[in-house]
Amino acid sequence: MSSPKVGFVSLGCPKALVDSERILTQLRTEGYAITPEYDNADVVVVNTCGFIDSAKAESLEAIGEAIAENGKVIVTGCMGVEENLIREVHPAVLAVTGPQQYEQVVRAVHQAAPPNRGHDPYVDLVPPQGIKLTPRHYAYLKISEGCNHRCSFCIIPSMRGDLVSRPIGDVMGEAERLVRAGVKELLVISQDTSAYGVDVKFRSGFWNGRPIKTHFTQLSEALARFGVWVRLHYVYPYPHVDEVIPLMAEGKVLPYLDIPFQHASPRILRAMKRPAFEDRTLARIHKWREACPDLTLRSTFIVGFPGETEEDFQYLLDWMSEAQLDRVGCFQYSPVEGARANELPDPVPDEVKQERWERFMEHQQAISTARLAQKVGREIDVLIDEIDEDGPIGRSSADAPEIDGNVFVNTDRELRPGDMIRARVTDSDEYDLYAEQIG
Repeated sequence: MSSPKVGFVSLGCPKALVDSERILTQLRTEGYAITPEYDNADVVVVNTCGFIDSAKAESLEAIGEAIAENGKVIVTGCMGVEENLIREVHPAVLAVTGPQQYEQVVRAVHQAAPPNRGHDPYVDLVPPQGIKLTPRHYAYLKISEGCNHRCSFCIIPSMRGDLVSRPIGDVMGEAERLVRAGVKELLVISQDTSAYGVDVKFRSGFWNGRPIKTHFTQLSEALARFGVWVRLHYVYPYPHVDEVIPLMAEGKVLPYLDIPFQHASPRILRAMKRPAFEDRTLARIHKWREACPDLTLRSTFIVGFPGETEEDFQYLLDWMSEAQLDRVGCFQYSPVEGARANELPDPVPDEVKQERWERFMEHQQAISTARLAQKVGREIDVLIDEIDEDGPIGRSSADAPEIDGNVFVNTDRELRPGDMIRARVTDSDEYDLYAEQIG
């Protein structure tokens, strides 16, 4: 008997991508074939994003496309918590489940396309690291689900619940399997990475027979032993984050912190209900860079939040000039159904949001351009991601895949994705570096 085929669409953030990988791994273990095509699939699964209205619109469009092309569609993911809306727009969907509901998704697939009970699990081998949707040389390592914060603009806790940390032994076991499979970069992700272990009071677990606490710092120290790049994402600047800076200075963990500051004005931060205000953040950034001069700081910001005045916005620009962040993303505030920020007075007109976004991006572009220019002449490690007609394209320790810049490499050697090389930076622009391979 031929194996039933499942088409799969994964939308949204890296955390959703990890959810997709887990579902695909289970389906592959049960003998299902995975196909990127709609027309020859027995059923299609769409893993949705529901964080903001534009993401919901994209999810609904993807569901509609899958229904038009295939007809048998199962919906899961963050937008799955709005089943009534999905069924109102697309009544033909077979099943709707929320995020992390892996068993329900698989059960729905069973009903739509019964598994081939005659498959041989010893023939249909699944790699120990599971099915991955990233290139072979890097992988996302999700350490927890949910979030304990109640930021006024965010509905993630209502979709994914409160913080639930994975057992540290499970996290380390997965990391070890990934490294053995050839992964050269582990990207640590969660909704709140620095809160890892808070829900279990940082209790000790075991890995390779040794006790290890369920804690951000001890996890970072343990991952550093694998000798691969370890990149930390979604880190709130709690005091204990200072403890990981020495690991970065010593080259054990990548000197890279992804911290979602969101704004700088104390008044707007209070309205956002952010867990950390900016009053001491600038001093800490300076202290971090004194201890680790190569530290790269990435962040995201929101402009046009309800009540944001021109004074608040100028405060943010001045703060950016002082902070000198390396990599920055910016979003115009968008109301999300269910978010408490919708109730705040003094909404900012769309044309003002757009104007502030353009000023913000121009301001940050000048900072980014200047900081990258300082790297010209330096020698850096580059992890090669792809080879195109113009040559190898890679990333430095300062660049996370798909969200930061690239390093375009000039070389006469034959390179492949996953190669780690040494290069000298010869030029730069607003976002990218240009380098020549050496050694």
